[in-house]
Amino acid sequence: MKKDGHVHTPFCPHGTDDSFELYIETAIKKGFSAITFTEHAPLPEGFVDPTPDKDSAMPFSDIDRYLSTLLDLKKQYKRDIDIHIGLEVDYINGFERETAQFLDKYGPFLDDSILSVHFLKLNGQYYCVDFDEHTFQKMAELSGGINHLYELYYSTVLKGVVSDLGKYKPKRLGHITLIHKFQKLFQATFDEKPYIEQIFAEMNKRGMELDVNTSGLRKAFCGEIYPPEDIIQAAKKQSIPLVYGSDAHSAKDVGSDFSLFEKMV
Repeated sequence: MKKDGHVHTPFCPHGTDDSFELYIETAIKKGFSAITFTEHAPLPEGFVDPTPDKDSAMPFSDIDRYLSTLLDLKKQYKRDIDIHIGLEVDYINGFERETAQFLDKYGPFLDDSILSVHFLKLNGQYYCVDFDEHTFQKMAELSGGINHLYELYYSTVLKGVVSDLGKYKPKRLGHITLIHKFQKLFQATFDEKPYIEQIFAEMNKRGMELDVNTSGLRKAFCGEIYPPEDIIQAAKKQSIPLVYGSDAHSAKDVGSDFSLFEKMV
């Protein structure tokens, strides 16, 4: 099945206003038989979005309309493409209880979701690791250097994988190497392989999938897929299911670089 398992929507505050229909029609034209819409889930109650415009995620006020819109679209396009209703859920260290409560309420309406790490806590304050290169540099300085920031990122991803978020916890781990987003500007000498191996071992225990996310190729300071091919091959050796994701925030990027995914898997 040709599936794009990581697609955003007009409900994304930092995305485009391209319509659901435009995303869907693009997927159909590119020969996809399935698509999962994974809008950024509302951030947990009590968590303050650290980005300047507070636009990291869909607000709580939109979640019901998001779900009902996708239910209607599933029916409308059922002869053309299999539409899955999903969310990209943030794992935020310290907000596990609130996240589990959210998933207990909305999980029954979801078909297929992603667990991602975007936020890291440094000196009692949260930062968005992929916001921009200036924030990344500040985070590196606060953590004691690039290598320490990498270590914090991967240890947080591991915590997310082993966390108890209830029966509706997402089964797919999103862009595992997101920390590479600014690698052309900030080169690390950190050996991430032991962390990756441990993360994969815990994913295997829980039957989790890996998001093979091509959006890194579209980032000026990254220039590689999340994760790169050596980590994809390591996941294959561990028999971790690999799911292609464009991470499209505009309709034109649906299915982007799918041929590269096919070659590697």
